[in-house]
Formats: sequence, C-alpha cells, structure tokens
Amino acid sequence: MITRLVSVAEGERLTRSIAIGTHMLTADEPEPSGADAGPTPGELLLAALGSCTSMAVRALAERRGWRLDRVDVAVRFGGQGRIVKNVGLTGELDPAQREQLLAAAGRCPVHRLLTREMTIVTVPALLAEPEGVSPAQPLSP
Repeated sequence: MITRLVSVAEGERLTRSIAIGTHMLTADEPEPSGADAGPTPGELLLAALGSCTSMAVRALAERRGWRLDRVDVAVRFGGQGRIVKNVGLTGELDPAQREQLLAAAGRCPVHRLLTREMTIVTVPALLAEPEGVSPAQPLSP
C-alpha cells in the first residue's frame, strides 16, 4: 500500500488539522468534549475501510467487465470489538459474480491491514518548524 506522509496538528480543544499531501482534513470529537468540527478519528478509520472496500469491488467489476451499476458500503462499530461492514451491489450480476465481488470486499488493503497482527511503534520526535509554518501545512520544495 503506497501512502503519503500524514501529519496532524493541534487546533482548539480537540480539533485536529490533518495534512495528507495537498489534502487537508479535520478531525474532532462531538460536543461537549470537542467542537464537532469534523469526524472523529474512529469515524475516519471507518471511512478508510468503507472507501477502500468500495474501490476494491469497483476495480474487480471493471477488470472483469461486469455490469456493476453501483456499490454502496456502510460501516459501523459493532459490539465486542467488531466492525460491521454492509456492502450493497446493484447491477446485472449473477450469484457467482456477487460472491466474487463480496470476497473482494474482504481483501481490500485496509481490511487486510485491520485484520492482521500489527505492531505500532511510537517514536518521540523533536519538531523544528520554520517560522510561520504549522506542522499540518505542506512545505514547499
């Protein structure tokens, strides 16, 4: 999985500015803890899984030339540490095609990342910032 550097800068209260290449996002918590200026970190995780799932299903349908008119994915946290992912497929698909597309939904890179054992290493960093540039702003070359 190819990724760009993701940097996160503090805002007011729990609001965070997220920079991913040239893209800017906002994460926050609902009131009263935060200002509800954006999705929560958990919701961003679910969005990553849902969008990756949709892309994997669409890519397989296009490679095979199948009539997939629409793919809808709804993702939520379930009980007992589960993530529930509903995948809706609309189009002229036979049962075998639907089965293969649903199998692809479980093979997207984010799904595989979340279901395998992983180690996360936290490294302390001393950030030296150029004058007038916040950590979430991309630096010019």
